[in-house]
Amino acid sequence: MTGRERLQRALKRQKTDRPPYDFWSEQVTLERLFGYLKHRDLEAFLDDMGIDIRGVDAVAPVEVSLGGGIYQNYWGERYKYRELQWGKMRDDLPGALSEAKTLEDFKNFPWPRNDDFDYSHVKPQCERIRGKGFAVRYGSADIWQRPTLVRGMENAMVDMYDNPEWMHYMSRLFTDFYKEEYRRAWEESGGIIDLFVIYSDVGSQRGPLISLDMFREFVAPYLRDMVETIHRFGAKALFHSCGDISSFIPEIIKIGVDILDPIQPVTPNMLPDNLARYKDSICFHGGMDVQNLLPRASKEEIHAAARRCWEALGPAFILGPTHFFQPDIPPENIVAVYGSSFLT
Repeated sequence: MTGRERLQRALKRQKTDRPPYDFWSEQVTLERLFGYLKHRDLEAFLDDMGIDIRGVDAVAPVEVSLGGGIYQNYWGERYKYRELQWGKMRDDLPGALSEAKTLEDFKNFPWPRNDDFDYSHVKPQCERIRGKGFAVRYGSADIWQRPTLVRGMENAMVDMYDNPEWMHYMSRLFTDFYKEEYRRAWEESGGIIDLFVIYSDVGSQRGPLISLDMFREFVAPYLRDMVETIHRFGAKALFHSCGDISSFIPEIIKIGVDILDPIQPVTPNMLPDNLARYKDSICFHGGMDVQNLLPRASKEEIHAAARRCWEALGPAFILGPTHFFQPDIPPENIVAVYGSSFLT
């Protein structure tokens, strides 16, 4: 069974020989992993691990330095870098519009254009992935969280009550940008992208970041617009949100999301056994806890956690980390996540 066949069967909740495997990692984690592997060939590592889904993205404009160790990306997110043994990690700061006072301040900001992105490598990468029998995952669209980073999270939370038109303006702008990006990527690929990703963290360690009413007003319309666009291509939509988002799952299913990532086990609500009630309506992606399990678990404990997800969710499960693999995870534990023998 090829990787793409595994994914297609999982999306239909049909039995597979094992779950499809996906791999998401911070760059700094890759640096640690490469040191362990004694080589820097990521594709060879993914082949060795049997990773079924491979990611592609456009080349974005480079970040700019604002001085004082502060950087800003094309959206206006601002951050500093924290140096680690294997490289650097980003720490977010209030973004470029954290001091905005009027809607005109938002409208006058130099927002990125789709023409600023390079899609020229998309087709050859997609063809290479598909030619090897794997599924293609594209993109990093965001329709709510990234606007809150540009605005600053505290300001954004207040705006949803006091200045809702400001948040709607940004979410509509981001959504329209990513709809166009995904259209270009789809056409550039020749129509061979299987999954498009939509990010927006709406959950915390203890529960949702916003109320269900706020989710329905500020997130759901834009998420639905993205999902409908992706479905018109003939592709599937993967929605990522960290934290306990259990109260939003029925809404996410109604919207038409095909895959929910990352089933982060921060509360009992997000444990696989409790999510199993939805397995006939949506596929689950992730399950391998990067906070408490992978940094310190044994190989046997990692395999047991994977089996619990597989047994609870069955063919509605795609195995991967509950976020990007973080640099505090020993490389041997990343290797231990993958492999079919312990799941059969």
